[in-house]
Amino acid sequence: MFNAIGRIFRTPDLRRKLGFTLGIVALFRLGSFIPAPFVDFGNVQACLAANQTGATGLYDLVNLFSGGALLQLSIFALGIMPYITASIIVQLLRVVIPHFETLYKEGQAGQSRLTQYTRYLTIALGVLQSTTLITVARSGALFPSGAPECSQLITNDAWYAILLMVITMTAGTGLIMWMGELITERGIGNGMSLLIFTSIAATFPGSLWAIGIARGWDIFAIVLAIGLLVVVAVVFVEQSQRRIPVQYAKRMVGRRTYGGNNTYIPIKVNMAGVVPVIFASSLLYLPALIAQFNTPAAGEQPQAWVTWVTNNLTQGSHPLYMLMYFLLIVGFTYFYVAITFNPDEVSENMKKYGGFIPGIRAGRPTAEYLDYVLTRITLPGSFYLGLIALIPLIAFAMVGADQNFPFGGASILIIVGVGLETVKQIDAQLQQRHYEGLLR
Repeated sequence: MFNAIGRIFRTPDLRRKLGFTLGIVALFRLGSFIPAPFVDFGNVQACLAANQTGATGLYDLVNLFSGGALLQLSIFALGIMPYITASIIVQLLRVVIPHFETLYKEGQAGQSRLTQYTRYLTIALGVLQSTTLITVARSGALFPSGAPECSQLITNDAWYAILLMVITMTAGTGLIMWMGELITERGIGNGMSLLIFTSIAATFPGSLWAIGIARGWDIFAIVLAIGLLVVVAVVFVEQSQRRIPVQYAKRMVGRRTYGGNNTYIPIKVNMAGVVPVIFASSLLYLPALIAQFNTPAAGEQPQAWVTWVTNNLTQGSHPLYMLMYFLLIVGFTYFYVAITFNPDEVSENMKKYGGFIPGIRAGRPTAEYLDYVLTRITLPGSFYLGLIALIPLIAFAMVGADQNFPFGGASILIIVGVGLETVKQIDAQLQQRHYEGLLR
């Protein structure tokens, strides 16, 4: 292992790519601590210190993907979240808009057009989300505590100051998107995924340290041990797949024989990745967001539905919240898998090139068999996603650990997934230049 790491730094091309990637990551983290214009940095830090448990549930997901930059109102406050949202929207629009599906099937040219649409939508979402963030910061609702300094985060309420802040945060989102594409082109791994990985990994030391200080070092050791077990379990499931054998018939073209080889269709247990968790979290945040904008004035009684939403759908440790969260993840897993994997399309492609599943007729029976296997394997995959997402909520309910419990939810799925993919790319680069790779 250490010899392989040494070979990485002794190989000029790999050393250059790794250095470029680490340099971009360092710039990305530096931008997360540079405050946006007209932001009172002292008051922001005071509010962060008064809210040691982190963001309220309404902003947990965005703050996670921004590496804590959201609550610091920095120039990179929005992080990579607008790009993630735009990518998911464009992917879902393939089902609704036939033109998008046509572009997807056109190959490289169509994919470039879809990427351009994603960039435009990212900027539009950046404008919308930065405006919302600044509005919430001005109202004093960004932090749960009612400290006086938390309502004085913005030093200038003039229209030009707000416009400059919106432009700065939107430009920060565009710069993050450009840096991610630079890593993909000149560095190692997928740039956007690595920036998300960096944002999430940056919160791990602080979260673990807070647990150790608040709950004691015995709880810290237990949390660390549980975290390692969760990581091992996630790696095992993420690497698990159901391999459906496929055979290709032999064809004679002139004097040459084509086909006749055996391969397989890999169907992963978790084909949906982390997307269902994001969908479920976003959907559960909507009632809380609507309730927040219906907060009564001083001396008035809140409406009944606002009280119910506040008591049941904003507390992650509430049993109803956990149940709805789990059921939404299961439902969105089936929904997303149905969109991304089309058995009819796979069956037609196999039939076109002379492929068939042993014991299954080509055409419609093959599509039905693939759909049957996909439905059965998605069930444990959806339960797995739901249980992983509930780990932080269960930890908070049982041991009172910090709500930003690092080993669970979207964070651990992304950390493990991106880490495995990056290591595989480094291993492939090493095997091109040496007989041995990074993995053995």
